[in-house]
Amino acid sequence: MSQIRRAVLPLFLLTVILLTACRAMADERVYLDISSSDTRKIQFAVPDLASKSGGRPQLGRDLADIIGKALVFHGIISLMPSSDYGNNPDSDWKKLGLDYVVLGNYSSSGQSLSLELRLLEAASGDLVTGKTYTGTVSQRHKMLYKFCDEVILALTGKPGIASTKIAYVSFDGRAKEAYTTDILGSAQRRVTRHQNLVVSPRFSRDGNYLAYSSYHTGNQNLYITDLRQSATTTRIMGFKGLNYGPAYSPDGRSMIVTLSKDGNPDLYLCAPQGKIIERLTQGQGINTSASWSPDGTRIAFVSDRTGKPQVYVMDMRTRQAQRVSFEGNENAEPAWSPTEDLIVYSSLVGGVYQLFLVRPGQGDSIQLTDDLSHHETPNWSPDGNQIVYARRGGRSHQLCAILKNGTFNRQLFNFSGDQTYPQWSR
Repeated sequence: MSQIRRAVLPLFLLTVILLTACRAMADERVYLDISSSDTRKIQFAVPDLASKSGGRPQLGRDLADIIGKALVFHGIISLMPSSDYGNNPDSDWKKLGLDYVVLGNYSSSGQSLSLELRLLEAASGDLVTGKTYTGTVSQRHKMLYKFCDEVILALTGKPGIASTKIAYVSFDGRAKEAYTTDILGSAQRRVTRHQNLVVSPRFSRDGNYLAYSSYHTGNQNLYITDLRQSATTTRIMGFKGLNYGPAYSPDGRSMIVTLSKDGNPDLYLCAPQGKIIERLTQGQGINTSASWSPDGTRIAFVSDRTGKPQVYVMDMRTRQAQRVSFEGNENAEPAWSPTEDLIVYSSLVGGVYQLFLVRPGQGDSIQLTDDLSHHETPNWSPDGNQIVYARRGGRSHQLCAILKNGTFNRQLFNFSGDQTYPQWSR
């Protein structure tokens, strides 16, 4: 596969929220705060990309469609239908009430593809950012995702998540295997072929490896697969009993796994290759589902040491743990935000698993979902703005996502089979 090449056009200063009263501040970039529940969505238009070579108009339409869907995926952008402006790239965008427009063209010859993309401020027509990409037609998603991430960076000050991956387990009625996909579900990849039960896939911090537990030998062993070209799979833990749930530290130098080799399921600090460094819990019920704080000084985990599963936080400097969940009959599956002191977890309330948020030591939990479906195995997007989870209605599971402010709750994909254990790459 040929390597994508990218050139950068001039980048101008941009103000994306209301101007302050002080005109002296007008030239400073003020990034949009997307954490507020009352933030108005940014209005975009993405007309079909124009062909510089005069052919394949359907390709220009498909390219614009990918850009639009990837931008909307972030939850802060609303896309005007092209029919509202006749798909005209020379429309009066200001009159249409838009905030931004993406314009671009492409040229293709055989399998080669070149893109020129620009983000314009609608009212002034000023260029916000522009990029050129060269690759192959099969790389079009990768190139367009890179541009969308640049757009989100210009608007929010944080890189977008269009180029990230989501790992999950899919059940086809016979076996549960680990897969990965891009954000639009256009690049599914089957990682395992164990023809058995695979659970809890976890990306390494660099995204190059996927760890998971598999029962195909009769014991729940822990494996890791290189996601690069080699696709090599290695068993890194095979103790008798559970070898489960690797949680990689923020620096990638260690991981915490659940092992039952000594009888009770407990948390162990280990090297990424599987060597045990230290046993973290002992003789206090079942302990599992570790998740690191962003600074690596604490972990969240689940323990039933008081009778029912609850979420605890352990200080990794003192090894002291405190309970942080108190709602519902049981609380499980905590995931710590990669960007702030905020934990999401599943809580059994009225017979239904709902998602809750808690800031350790800073008050009560906040309920995030309230419909009658079960909301299970939550995990954060790398920008800390969205939560992916498995929604269960009856016996079927679908992968869904919701913004941390409780809005933009939707099903992500229409894959066949049953999908569980979502995990977002960093």
